[in-house]
Amino acid sequence: MYSLGIESTAHTIGCSVIQVYPEKLESDHRGKILSDVRAVYKAPTGSGIHPREASRHHCEKAPYIVKKSLNDSGIKAADLDIIAYSAGPGLGPCLRVGAVLARTLAAFHHKPLVPVNHALGHIELGLMLTNSLDPLVLLVSGGHTMILGFNNKKWRVFGETLDITIGQLLDQFGRAMGFASPCGSVIEQLADESSMRYLPLPYIIKGNDVSLSGLLTAAIERGNEKDTPLADVCYSLQETSFAILTEAVERALSFSNKNEVLIVGGVAANKRLGQMLRGACKRLSSSLFICPIHYAGDNGAQIAWTGAIDHLSTGNRIEVEKAAIQQSWRLDTVEVAWR
Repeated sequence: MYSLGIESTAHTIGCSVIQVYPEKLESDHRGKILSDVRAVYKAPTGSGIHPREASRHHCEKAPYIVKKSLNDSGIKAADLDIIAYSAGPGLGPCLRVGAVLARTLAAFHHKPLVPVNHALGHIELGLMLTNSLDPLVLLVSGGHTMILGFNNKKWRVFGETLDITIGQLLDQFGRAMGFASPCGSVIEQLADESSMRYLPLPYIIKGNDVSLSGLLTAAIERGNEKDTPLADVCYSLQETSFAILTEAVERALSFSNKNEVLIVGGVAANKRLGQMLRGACKRLSSSLFICPIHYAGDNGAQIAWTGAIDHLSTGNRIEVEKAAIQQSWRLDTVEVAWR
């Protein structure tokens, strides 16, 4: 079975083809990524994503992305079994580009069309690539900061951000310092080059929920101080924000009695976050799984895979003319009937 997935929730438009083995859905070798092509909208230095400009970028890149993805996979569009697209959550103009593209392909080639929750896509692909079984999930990206556990056909929220996400924290701080978005990798590099002098910053956690807006304000103030090395501010920002997340995860892990933790989302690529969570897992005799860096960020593979297992397990599909997007589609409202 061949599934094509289109991702366009924010700065990335991506298209992937996955080969799925229906008879092996319960095994460790249930799918294979045949292609993964992406184009990323680059905002002007110091600026965030402008939805209109990002959607224009996606429109311009869409034909190339789909064509190359099919060519790389060696699969013709007529031989696809389903087409899936990210229906939300995300930026409306960007989501609409992917939805229209998917609707067009599905209608022209008479293929089943499957809408996918973007956050669920991160989790399902992470589970597939790491072979984690029943983990506590830390979803960390520009659009999400959530601690989740699966129960009774839904991913239940054990904790989440009360204001901005960890990805927004890093990007907004980076933009204030004059970096180009996304800023996470630049901040990580500067933190690695620092003297490791910790600068006290606000540490706000309420149960398993976290608050990062005060931390952002304080970090920007320290970053604008002429006599304070920016590398030390980046180091302190990472140490503080990741410690907050680690404390919340450790508490949720103890409460849930799970023995696995899975990190997914773009910030999963940060090595320091992985180190801190590895220590927490060791203290509670649990295993840590991290989504491979190449697939941590937004990509079409997460949509192709999730759409495929949804369709295979439940027969889910929608009529092309009724396909839509949901900008605020919360993960904990999605029934995951195949688990």
